[in-house]
Amino acid sequence: MALITRISRLFRADFHAVLDQIEEPELLLRQAIREMEDDLAAREQRIRIAAHEQGELRARKHELSQSLTELDDEVDLCFTSGKTDLARNLIRRKLETQRLARHLANGETGTEKYLSEQRTIVDEHRMALEGLRQKAEIFTRRSREPGDNTGVVDSFGRDLTVSDDEVEVAFLREQARRSAS
Repeated sequence: MALITRISRLFRADFHAVLDQIEEPELLLRQAIREMEDDLAAREQRIRIAAHEQGELRARKHELSQSLTELDDEVDLCFTSGKTDLARNLIRRKLETQRLARHLANGETGTEKYLSEQRTIVDEHRMALEGLRQKAEIFTRRSREPGDNTGVVDSFGRDLTVSDDEVEVAFLREQARRSAS
C-alpha cells in the first residue's frame, strides 16, 4: 500500500510540474494580482460597513444615555408626587433601557475588535500585494528584454542571470587553467 501511495504522489508531482510549464506564468501572476486586489477591495468595503455600524451604535448609545437621564428625572418626580404605580412603570423602562445600553456597549466593543483585526489584515494584504506587484514588474521587464529570455530570478526577485562578460572571464580562466596542466 505504501508503494502505491508513493507512486501516486510521484505521478501527481510530475503532473503538476508539467502543468506549471504549460501555464503562462505572466498571466497567472496578473490573475493572482487581480484576485488579491478584489479581496482587498471586499475587505475594505466590509471595514467601511462595520465603521458605519459602529457610528450608529455610538449614536444610539448616546440617545439611550439621554433617555436614562430623563427617566431618572421622571422617577424622581413620581416619588415626590406619591405616584408609586407610575414610578414602577418608569423603573421598568429604565431597567430595559439600561439593559439595551449594555447590549449596545458589548456590540460596540465587538465591532471595535473586528475593525482592528480587519485593518491589520488589510495592511498585511496591501504589503503582500505591493510585493507581488514588484515581482510582476520584474518578471514583465525580464520577459520584454529583446533577445535574452534566459534571465533567472530567485524567490526574492534578485537577478541570478550570468552576463556574457562573466561567461567570457570564466571561460578564459578555465582555458588558462587547462593549458597550464
